[in-house]
Amino acid sequence: MKPAQVRMARAALNWSLAQLSQAAGVHRNTVSNFETGKYAGSEEALTAIRAALESAGIQFIPENGGGAGVRLAKRSAPAADQGKRPEDLDASNDD
Repeated sequence: MKPAQVRMARAALNWSLAQLSQAAGVHRNTVSNFETGKYAGSEEALTAIRAALESAGIQFIPENGGGAGVRLAKRSAPAADQGKRPEDLDASNDD
């Protein structure tokens, strides 16, 4: 996991440093210092950060010639919405 991947993951989730640090159970400065390259991070802290991001739906993409990255996993629709057409879902959100 690279610092840029953590920054990208937070952006994808729209999470602040504080939100990630709380989800991972690490200090906010640990996340900030890792993201900025000031701190390589302990194995325990990096494992906790990665686990928090993955549990929120982030998938880490390895370096494969195009650079390391992240993506937000496709979430399945709630059971109540399965089988509905997209236009029906839009109309139901007008409440």
